[in-house]
Amino acid sequence: MNELTATTRKSAIEQSIADHTDQYFNRTKKVVQKFGDKTVTYAVFMRRPVIFCPRLMVEWMTEIASLRGQSFEVEPCFNEGDWVGAGEPLFYITGSFVDLADLETLYLQKIGPACVAAYNAYLMCCHMPDTAFLAMDARHSAGAEMAEMMAYAASVGSRAAQTEHGAIGFIGNANNSTAHYFGNNRGMGTMPHALIGYAGSTLRAAEMFVESYPDEPLTVLVDYFGQEITDALAVCRRFPEMAAEGRLSVRMDTHGGRFIEGLDPAQSYAVLERNMPKGIRQYRSEQELKWLVGTGVSAAAIYYMREQLDEAGFDKVRIVASSGFSADKCSVMGSMKAPIDVIGTGSFLPESWSETYATADVISYDGVPSVKLGREFLLKKDK
Repeated sequence: MNELTATTRKSAIEQSIADHTDQYFNRTKKVVQKFGDKTVTYAVFMRRPVIFCPRLMVEWMTEIASLRGQSFEVEPCFNEGDWVGAGEPLFYITGSFVDLADLETLYLQKIGPACVAAYNAYLMCCHMPDTAFLAMDARHSAGAEMAEMMAYAASVGSRAAQTEHGAIGFIGNANNSTAHYFGNNRGMGTMPHALIGYAGSTLRAAEMFVESYPDEPLTVLVDYFGQEITDALAVCRRFPEMAAEGRLSVRMDTHGGRFIEGLDPAQSYAVLERNMPKGIRQYRSEQELKWLVGTGVSAAAIYYMREQLDEAGFDKVRIVASSGFSADKCSVMGSMKAPIDVIGTGSFLPESWSETYATADVISYDGVPSVKLGREFLLKKDK
């Protein structure tokens, strides 16, 4: 029965590979089976700088090699978390042409997007080294496989920033299934906007959460009713002990169609002038100006919330910010030293999917170097 199960599983995996790989690779496999196998070496590369994220691809290649009774030599050219320049080989993969020909489509899918997402996460953490990050990418991923890839990527980019720049980096993520990449047993998070709508008020939603999870820290969304300051202070006054212990956070997620409570364009400029004199002169584009003093979660909005909390005696209450915190937005916030304790973001996901395309080329057949004209830079260099 066990042998039958193993055979059935192998057959199912092989059929899945055949169904999901490009057809010309399937046909190449059959041609090589007919005319004689060769040992080939592939070089895998990308056309833009990335952070190296090899684990998911290597684990899959190892599994398939075992399934087929083969031994693929997968030779990473870098260590996990290393910066890799455009066009530099990421891997050399050597093995039977018959057994490697139909795997190219699938292993390329497992390397490119992760490397780009890790690069983006790395930049975010470097731009704001004193801010913690929470990966909230799962809802934006195309299924569980992509969600795992993106969480893994964020963890790799984060560790690189921690090692190289002493950044706090990503401290966790939003779901249980990929929490292990961040050294946790479960995901983090307290409430979505829907719970506040259900409760009827921000304060009541906070009370419901504390009653349900009395031992958990509380992060409360404060933008649902457009009363960010009023609702934040109301929750702090309701739970003064949590506020004093640093177990209470307010999450700012105001959409880009309005200013937070108490701000307008003139007030936003004034807030930054009080906290970062001349900082406004740093902007270089209209988008950057909006991130500084515009609607939504701007640097001015963050500073204003911090001012109001401190003036009310809640200096230990933390500020969590979300809403489009890409690497570029983090760069602006970092340059303004915006007092953000935690950023929740999924914006390390690649914006331009074409940048995630990895490419593989065979560079030798039975040990004889050969590669298509123009790709000679992929050939192994003499050591």
